[in-house]
Amino acid sequence: MESLEPEQNKVNKTKSYIMMLLALLLFIFAIDLLTVAMSHLNNDVAESILLATRNPFVSLFIGLLMTALIQSSSTVTASVVAVVASGHLSLEQAVPMVMGANIGTTLTSTLVSLSYIMSNREFKRAFSAGMLHDIFNISTVIILLPLEVYFRFLSKLSISIAHFFITDESLSAPIVFNKVFTRPISEWISETINIPFVTMILSVFLVFAAIKILSTAVYKAFVVNSFQDINKLIFKNPYMAFVYGTFFTAAVQSSTVTTSLVVPLVANKKVSVKKAFPFIIGANIGTTITAAIAAIYKTEAAIALAIVHFLFNLIGALIFLPFPTLRNIPVILAMYIGKRTVKNKFLGFAYILLTFFIIPFLLIYFSND
Repeated sequence: MESLEPEQNKVNKTKSYIMMLLALLLFIFAIDLLTVAMSHLNNDVAESILLATRNPFVSLFIGLLMTALIQSSSTVTASVVAVVASGHLSLEQAVPMVMGANIGTTLTSTLVSLSYIMSNREFKRAFSAGMLHDIFNISTVIILLPLEVYFRFLSKLSISIAHFFITDESLSAPIVFNKVFTRPISEWISETINIPFVTMILSVFLVFAAIKILSTAVYKAFVVNSFQDINKLIFKNPYMAFVYGTFFTAAVQSSTVTTSLVVPLVANKKVSVKKAFPFIIGANIGTTITAAIAAIYKTEAAIALAIVHFLFNLIGALIFLPFPTLRNIPVILAMYIGKRTVKNKFLGFAYILLTFFIIPFLLIYFSND
């Protein structure tokens, strides 16, 4: 009976590897299909997209709302990379959207914390852990959005780095599609459906499905057994937690999966809020691999946007991680919010509704008038 267990584990791992490969192929195809669909949109639709994202604050909240609704920043950022590659969105317009997606992805861990609402002590710790992700991303946006709006800080820096990858193509030149192995199928499907908007919706759904399948397969193959020695290794020191957060999230391509794993650990006192924070910072960097894969065969503008996503999270990490005093500020703030929310649970629900849905929706709605 014992000899059957290792054999079963091998079979399960092989299945996970096959699922990973198929999901990766589906992801590449879905991104390519989205790029083709966006290139076929008529000028009126393209113009409305450009007008909506001309205001950086509206662009920020579009990214936030889209991510909050589908609960996957990986899907949103990968889709935005494809839209940039199609030529319907400039790099400068896309940067705030990626920032918004980083805030929107924090909704999941906050929602996970609400499952502990019946126990005050567990709920206080869980909500504090959920809020850490929110505070980190919101703080980074507050610091970097004004620099981007007034000085094009992230755009210019990412373009400079992108030149190392593609040296013979100008960012201001017309978009030229790089042929990938999925392009004939993408073009056939687009021509068969013959409604670019429907093709676009289908491709976004396929991106989302591919990321979910890939996330599950990698989690089963690598992560699930690695979380056994929680305090012994992963959360031993801040930098070790940071590295593990980056590695696990890059593997499963979803910061929502890894940060949602941390919330129950904090709620059950297996990890402190303070020790969980560096892991969450690492998770934010790990999730940028999705945009990098989406941009790998695209134009320089798409590669630059993938670099923006990485730089945004890296700069946030460099602000908080090396300095214990700064690192403690989000922890203290999160614990304070957790304490207040336990006393008045309505605050938790009000925060989620206002931050992720009501405020973004109202700003987008009134900006169109």
